[in-house]
Amino acid sequence: MSEPETYVTYAHDSGVARITLADGDRGNPIHPASVAQLHDAVRRAQRDAAKVIVLAAQGRFFSVGGDLGAFAAADDVTVFIDDLAEALHRVVSELVRSEAVVVSVVQGTAAGAGFPLAAAADVVLAADTAKFSLAYTKVGLSPDGGSSLLVHTLGLHRALRLAILGDLLTAQEAYDAGLVARVVPAAELAETAEKVVATLAAGSGTANATAKRLLRDVATATPEAALRQESLAIRSLAGSPDGLEGVAAFVEKRAPRFA
Repeated sequence: MSEPETYVTYAHDSGVARITLADGDRGNPIHPASVAQLHDAVRRAQRDAAKVIVLAAQGRFFSVGGDLGAFAAADDVTVFIDDLAEALHRVVSELVRSEAVVVSVVQGTAAGAGFPLAAAADVVLAADTAKFSLAYTKVGLSPDGGSSLLVHTLGLHRALRLAILGDLLTAQEAYDAGLVARVVPAAELAETAEKVVATLAAGSGTANATAKRLLRDVATATPEAALRQESLAIRSLAGSPDGLEGVAAFVEKRAPRFA
């Protein structure tokens, strides 16, 4: 039996857990196997009592988002997307609820569910070339992965613009909106991330965890309720005529013909 493919790597040292999306050649797409490995890595970080979790990615993209090819090939796309959304939401919920400070390092585009995954971190670091995009409605689907939680950071109408118009948010715009903590030249991103992580690792884990819990509880008292609503919405759209057409058009590399 062949070894399963590695989509996510994990390492822990001196209170810092490093979780890396490792399917860079394909743009780190989100599919059941990658989410399962991501969830396992987050659980390992919790077992290791990490003070800091670093979420990074290999390749040109942080993540291109959901694997639409897998969506199109699913026997029952509604069940497939519902299961995938629920699995991803467990990861997002555990990152938000974690006692560790979560740092995401975004070196390239974070698209689709890759955007809210990066934004689930407490501290988002970005290269000046990074971009953020939801783009779900372009394929006839609604946002998931914690996208609705972006309203608390970006504001309602900016979030609506990103969700409905499919606009890109540059790293500088994300910084100006309060989402990104640092924007640096791409060549300096790794060094900047190490400095930030070292500062957090040397700090008080209990104080940081308490501050995180207090502020997040005020901002989003029930993130799980929002995540559940996202699952129900995208599940409904996945089997709809527009959802089926949008995914098929993407796979076939043509413009969708929505009703």
